Amino acid sequence: MDSINQQQPEENRRDLAGAEARARIKEMADDAKTCFFTTHGSLGDSRGVRPMSVLQADDDGTLWFMSAIDSHKNAELKADPNVKLYFQADKHAGFLELDGVATISQDKAKIKALWDFTLKTWFTEGEDDPRITVIGVTPRAGYYWDNKHGQAVAGAKMLVGAAIGKTLDDSIEGRLLP
Repeated sequence: MDSINQQQPEENRRDLAGAEARARIKEMADDAKTCFFTTHGSLGDSRGVRPMSVLQADDDGTLWFMSAIDSHKNAELKADPNVKLYFQADKHAGFLELDGVATISQDKAKIKALWDFTLKTWFTEGEDDPRITVIGVTPRAGYYWDNKHGQAVAGAKMLVGAAIGKTLDDSIEGRLLP
């Protein structure tokens, strides 16, 4: 029996490396804006998984977050800086899984660059709150699932495929090696 991928009339797999992989990571992180940020060695009930907002995605692939110095997350990262990030930008597309290494700092310039008034919800003393840390995640590898031509084309292909009984899927997926 053929797999779904073998039934595709067009190529739906493409691995990306280097600058192309970093650009894809930045694009997908910017679209999703949030992710599940997973640490190893959970100290809390969340089992090391929590939703977090990506405050910035750099061209070099680094993803930036803010966290409290006294959080379970920071303690877990000090014990093991390896993380997994899971993104979903849309209901049907824009999925990304990343393995990375996190670094924690209290770099005042970076905190100022990332600061947004709404962060005062967690850091009540504002951008000078002594509990603020920035977490930079440098991706090492990942995998993405998306569509090639946007939601409208993907939807039209699915409808035509269903009507003619043929797999016409606009999906694309592959490994990311930044």
